Amino acid sequence: MNGETVIGRDGRLGRILLNRPKVLNALSAAQYHDITRSLSGWEDDPDVSVVLIEGEGERAFCAGGDIRMVWDAAKRGDHGFNRDVFSTEYRLNRRIYRYPKPYVSLLDGICMGGGAGLSVNGGFRVATERTRFAMPETGIGFFPDVGATWFLNRCPGSVGLYLGLTGKQLGPADSLWAGIATHFVPSGRLDELRTALVAASQSADPPDAVAATLARFHQEPGDGPLVRHVDSLERCFAPRRLADVIEALRGDGGQWAWDTIWDLSGRAPFSLAVTSRQLREGRDLGFDEAIRREFRLAWHFLLGHDFLEGIRALVVDKDKRPAWTPSSLAEVDELAVAAYFQPLGDDELQLP
Repeated sequence: MNGETVIGRDGRLGRILLNRPKVLNALSAAQYHDITRSLSGWEDDPDVSVVLIEGEGERAFCAGGDIRMVWDAAKRGDHGFNRDVFSTEYRLNRRIYRYPKPYVSLLDGICMGGGAGLSVNGGFRVATERTRFAMPETGIGFFPDVGATWFLNRCPGSVGLYLGLTGKQLGPADSLWAGIATHFVPSGRLDELRTALVAASQSADPPDAVAATLARFHQEPGDGPLVRHVDSLERCFAPRRLADVIEALRGDGGQWAWDTIWDLSGRAPFSLAVTSRQLREGRDLGFDEAIRREFRLAWHFLLGHDFLEGIRALVVDKDKRPAWTPSSLAEVDELAVAAYFQPLGDDELQLP
């Protein structure tokens, strides 16, 4: 397994293994193209009836995209490289969302950012006791992308908005409850599950066989910690203005509410404002329009200040002291936020 992405077949099961365990299987630019080619080739291949994607090692399915490469490209002025990275990734997310064959992701370990794009947009997502899901982008001066406008808004009530703003991590039980995962299987049974999926891929009706196989292996993980706070969450995140959300959290007075205020305090204010509008306005959008809007936002963030500053502070210099601009929610210019949502003209994301 020398490649970054190991592609293979087992019976009629197409297998994709993300093979960068030293960086928690974070995705390189080449991997987006590798996975796209594989999925494209398998769509009409009668010898492949089911797709399985997973990460090498026990620590992570995929921790996201390799954002250091984005920073390096921006610093050398190679905006074409970053445009290709994001457009290829978003088209891949859409391909996964529309994939005509059963697409199964094993979320064993960390699943964040770009890893969610590779998994949550697909039909079946299997959590284990090691699953840790998050969309942490507001903490690096960005916004929850890779289809998050769509899949976070499929979560119950205001849960997706809460996850997108705070970057909070979910364990397996809450991931299942929120709809991020579709099944829970203990990690000790994954080898059995892989073997069973090979058998399902060779059945006369692979979609039904995969669904039945996952149902057979599924176990109830019990309630997660977030479920206990859902009433407070819904009450506090109902207001449309972020200032009112924070005021509602202060008024709640419980430990969960104060922890949430703390989580929000470390996020880029401009990212919080963009994300709030993105998710609130995106509730009724179809996937294609949602991903096009995300590309608009990504392009503006790439040309702005906070995203590169967030990468510098957390990944490059690692001082964990980003200087956000603006530095507070009170200073956010709503006209500047609105400008991020305007169409890009000839630079719009083109979807096949």
